[in-house]
Amino acid sequence: MANAPGVPANPSASSLEFDAHLGAHLDADVLVVGGGPAGTWAAIAAATAGARTILADKGFCGTSGATAASGTTLWYVDPDPAKRAAAKAAREGLGGHLADHGWMDRVLDRTHAAVGQLADWGYPFPRDADGRDRRVSVQGPEYMRLMRRRVKQAGVTILDHSPALELLVDDGGAVAGAAGVRRQKGGRWAVRAKAVVIATGGCAFLSKALGCNVLTGDGLLMAAEAGADLSGMEFSNAYAIAPAFGSVTKTLLYQWASFTRADGAVIPGAASKGGRSVIARVLATEPVYARLDRAEPELRAAMRQAQPNFFLPFDRVGIDPFTQRFPVTLRLEGTVRGTGGLRLVDETCATAVPGLFAAGDAASREPICGGFTGGGSHNAAWAMSSGHWAGLGAADHARALGNRARALRRAGGAGLREGRGEGRGAAIDAAALTRAVQAEVFPYHINYFRTEEGLTGALARLDRLWSDAAGAAPSSADDSLRVREAAAMLATARWMYRSALARTESRGMHRRLDHAALDPAQRHLLTVGGLDEVHVSARPAPLHPDPSGAKRELAA
Repeated sequence: MANAPGVPANPSASSLEFDAHLGAHLDADVLVVGGGPAGTWAAIAAATAGARTILADKGFCGTSGATAASGTTLWYVDPDPAKRAAAKAAREGLGGHLADHGWMDRVLDRTHAAVGQLADWGYPFPRDADGRDRRVSVQGPEYMRLMRRRVKQAGVTILDHSPALELLVDDGGAVAGAAGVRRQKGGRWAVRAKAVVIATGGCAFLSKALGCNVLTGDGLLMAAEAGADLSGMEFSNAYAIAPAFGSVTKTLLYQWASFTRADGAVIPGAASKGGRSVIARVLATEPVYARLDRAEPELRAAMRQAQPNFFLPFDRVGIDPFTQRFPVTLRLEGTVRGTGGLRLVDETCATAVPGLFAAGDAASREPICGGFTGGGSHNAAWAMSSGHWAGLGAADHARALGNRARALRRAGGAGLREGRGEGRGAAIDAAALTRAVQAEVFPYHINYFRTEEGLTGALARLDRLWSDAAGAAPSSADDSLRVREAAAMLATARWMYRSALARTESRGMHRRLDHAALDPAQRHLLTVGGLDEVHVSARPAPLHPDPSGAKRELAA
């Protein structure tokens, strides 16, 4: 079968013919799906380890995704034992005592090394008064431009504007590639690979949060169709403050804000940290306004320099956020600022499915965050670290397989599988399905302020939507991407709410109005999986060290 137009020919491609529906194909040792920080670190690691590597991005690698759009802080801590201990302890309670200290240590070490690599590669870290690099944050555009350049220099083939729609598996159930569509040049693509890294980011449900328009849970659905499961999906109800007229959800600067009602009255308890629920309650009935009036004049220029994208929406409409009030809203960022994602089974970032690895926001961040993450910082460090390990793990897996030929089949489901829904129902209306899912996950009274009644009602409606989607006729080639995005958001919502129902307590960012207290007996992790039937089970949380170095259980 001929290679796709514009895609480099692979001289070592074998004679295996794919289903004609998949179009042109390539061969690789490692396929990385997703081109954000995690995907680019994975591709560089795999290629550097000697693996023939292809990276397929839904957008243009280097400009799409949450990181490329703005700056982000890093969980970067000097290798001083006291500083490392303090860094871990600072997140312990917030995350509900679910994090794993071994993983935290590994990520701190790897992030320190990765940031050093960025400096060696020429990233322009700012300098302090003593001339030392300040390595606690990166500007997304510069960071991702550099990462794209390094990916290409490593010899990786990049497929831009080539979203994956489904995984390919062999007769033994191992993942052996993926297939998708070519948004700009048309047609379909397929890559047969010995290992696949899912680095597609989280799911923000098309909430108009900056950089999140491509983050719809696609990789989660593809992996689940191949048999992978997920973890921490109850910790996926993150809402971020944004101006009502803009998409920028950089919450850090709102620590200098005052929040008021329409009449100018200060809202008691409203704050960016520890008071977001107060804002949500008021927003349910009336507008909320903010003003960054707590920032001293000398701080304002530094704020603009540190977060220039934050101020763009205000500049466009002629508002000075330091002196003028502006309306705010809370935009759902779901698993992007949450914790949930694919469950990893070992330190190579492998999933439960042979040949399938996960990194970044597509993988659960519970090992380093427990039940609470937030923007940047830990997530950014996790992307660097898990991407590197997943790329190495995938390369090792590919090397161990050798050149054994495998017959492949498609693993995709809703909206793709011809024959399953043919003649049983109309094709999926992607826009209508997306709106229906958003109607269940956006409202504060369902997702933010959770109760058994609210979650059960939403799940009943979401389950009906899934039944209809699973039984629908195949989508057309033109609609297949939007259909798969809608199906992925639907699947993600069902995993979130099944997990939220199973955790009958409040821990981390998961808050139940009907179970407001933390329950020490529920200091465990929740595994969730399944498509037509969603199942949830508990597994032990990691042991925690005490000062003597022994392991002990915490009464959370």
